[in-house]
Amino acid sequence: MIETANGVILRTRLLTETSLIVHWLTPELGRLATVAKGARRPKSPFAGKLDIFYSADFSFSRSRHSDLHTLREVKLRATHRPLREDILKLQQAAYAAAFIEQATETDTPLPGILALLEQLLAALCGTAAIPQTVLAIELKLLRELGLEPDLAASRLTPGAQQIARRLANDDWPQIFRVRPAAAQVAELRLWLQGFLLLHLGKLPRGRAAALGGTN
Repeated sequence: MIETANGVILRTRLLTETSLIVHWLTPELGRLATVAKGARRPKSPFAGKLDIFYSADFSFSRSRHSDLHTLREVKLRATHRPLREDILKLQQAAYAAAFIEQATETDTPLPGILALLEQLLAALCGTAAIPQTVLAIELKLLRELGLEPDLAASRLTPGAQQIARRLANDDWPQIFRVRPAAAQVAELRLWLQGFLLLHLGKLPRGRAAALGGTN
């Protein structure tokens, strides 16, 4: 039986010399993995359609024996090309993907998280990458996961609490206009690091790079 979905590619990896495993984030089916047979062949119908952070409509045949399904067709919706022209933008998007993969289960509907990721990708394509983007990613994803921190009960300074509320609540265009002091960014970075370690067990990969090389 062939099923259809739409989503964003979180990552790809080689399966054979000619085939790829493609990991998708979709609204109704959640995270799922598909095999794109022959995708690396020059005349493949998948050529130029499968790369990280591409948005697409696609169809697949569900496997009865594993969680690795067979990709059938792909129709591109967006490639988010500017991400590939700025390493920090790409690192921040990759961090969001790593966070999502670590903190969510497969085959679980994730419409809010997909919408958040798509909004982030569009925003990154249209503006310069800044460190507070990472902090906003963390706060917004924690809210979607039901792990929103209680800022009022935290030991953050009043100024840092105010910045955190804006990062959690504002839309992306407004977030890119927030200009916290360096000390506030450092305070929030360390506080969120401890919060993530407590609730996720470990930091999602790529956090330091996404923050511009800081730990």
